[in-house]
Amino acid sequence: MATTARPQNPVLKRNFTTDSVVSSEAPSATASPFDSPTGSASNTSLSSLGSDDNVSVKNTRGTLVDGYGNEFQIPDYTIKDIRDAIPKHCFERSGARGLAYVARDIACLAATFYLFHNYVTPETIASKPARAALWAGYTVLQGLFGTGLWVMAHECGHQSFSPSKVLNDTVGFIAHTALLVPYFSWKISHGKHHKATGHMERDMVFVPKTREQYASRIGKFAHELHELTEETPIATLIHSVLQQLGGWPMYLLANVTGHNYHERQPEGKGKGKKNGFFGGVNHFNPASPLYERKDEHLILASDIGLAVVIGTLWYIGKTFGFSNLFVWYFIPYLWVNHWLVVAITFLQHTDPTLPHYDAQTWTYTRGAAATIDREFGFVGRTLLHGIIETHVLHHYVSTIPFYKADEATEAIKKVMGRHYRSDTEGGSLGFLQAIWKSARWCHWVEPSEGAQGEGKGVLFFRNRNGLGTAPVKMSAPVAKPTAGNAAKMEIGADSDHE
Repeated sequence: MATTARPQNPVLKRNFTTDSVVSSEAPSATASPFDSPTGSASNTSLSSLGSDDNVSVKNTRGTLVDGYGNEFQIPDYTIKDIRDAIPKHCFERSGARGLAYVARDIACLAATFYLFHNYVTPETIASKPARAALWAGYTVLQGLFGTGLWVMAHECGHQSFSPSKVLNDTVGFIAHTALLVPYFSWKISHGKHHKATGHMERDMVFVPKTREQYASRIGKFAHELHELTEETPIATLIHSVLQQLGGWPMYLLANVTGHNYHERQPEGKGKGKKNGFFGGVNHFNPASPLYERKDEHLILASDIGLAVVIGTLWYIGKTFGFSNLFVWYFIPYLWVNHWLVVAITFLQHTDPTLPHYDAQTWTYTRGAAATIDREFGFVGRTLLHGIIETHVLHHYVSTIPFYKADEATEAIKKVMGRHYRSDTEGGSLGFLQAIWKSARWCHWVEPSEGAQGEGKGVLFFRNRNGLGTAPVKMSAPVAKPTAGNAAKMEIGADSDHE
């Protein structure tokens, strides 16, 4: 890791690019509808332009700098370039193979429960501390196996499980419902997340805080954040633990981390509704603005499925004891929440190198590249079916089955070139360390200090800990007298808000 000196604020620079280069072939004239212009001149692939054109475009955007201090360039290829690079057989899905993986995950869950229930008992292990330690290990294992089953249901939701939609939705509904996930409700909102990844106003799953939102949360003014350089490890730890344990239920119940522009819902279902526990936005109410009216019966079906599972769990608790149920099911359930939030959401969309885009600058191709692949070794590649290691591809073509994602990822690297992001340093240990690193480095997003024009719509993570690229220095709002005896607060001429 190279270090560039900077007074009291060293900027760490890391290279996340591959050895491959951007394809020199000009893109086809036929583009995906997802690449429709959004007021951006960059929808033409820059790889087909001359050096003078590249310099001209760069000058109009200014200098964009990520959290490590590396200069950023907006992706310059199309979704068609990506799809054309992937071998055709990577798109082939096998229902039999998908079912075999589901059977494997269920067998692991059942075998683990059988072994611990029958052999980790007072009769076989007299030491109570030893039994407690073993049962703690049980919850970790079941959490991993349960997350693996969750991922397979996730494959079903994307129709990458098999060519049969009926089979996909049947398996996905059963597997997710058993894990207290409203399958159809999640499937619909998750599909919208994929259509708007990295979009600050439309992403359904992960919208990072802006500078103003973060400042209001900690009781500061936005212009004061660049002055905060004190490490806050306790606050970071508490936030991380709460996020990992409660992030998933709060997303389902209150749409936390999702966008909050529900008044734009085309059928008018979002009027007066906001994220929050009593804001009318959740994954269980058919009237939620997350869904169109044509899908409301599917939301009800998801709710009925959950009611059956909750009733079954209540019966098990009444019959065998709720303390047993807590260890058998609910602690593993919390581990599943942990891996969903950390491995499948937070770490795939949060890194100092990743951009987010405003409504005028975003395109599908740009947003899909605002994800990162990581490496979690045997756990990630085998137990969690590679969702951590091939997430970038997944956001470009979500119908490719996970067992063909590695080959497809290698193919798209040749098109993405410097725009492909991965952090595999340190393997599994590095993955776990990235949880803490991202929590410290990525607090809010804001434009780069040197951004111009369209470049102001590209936002990067900054933090209050004095790590990496410093936040933009903002002037405080200045009070100016207005006509008459009264006065109101206005933005002074020296403020960046002007």
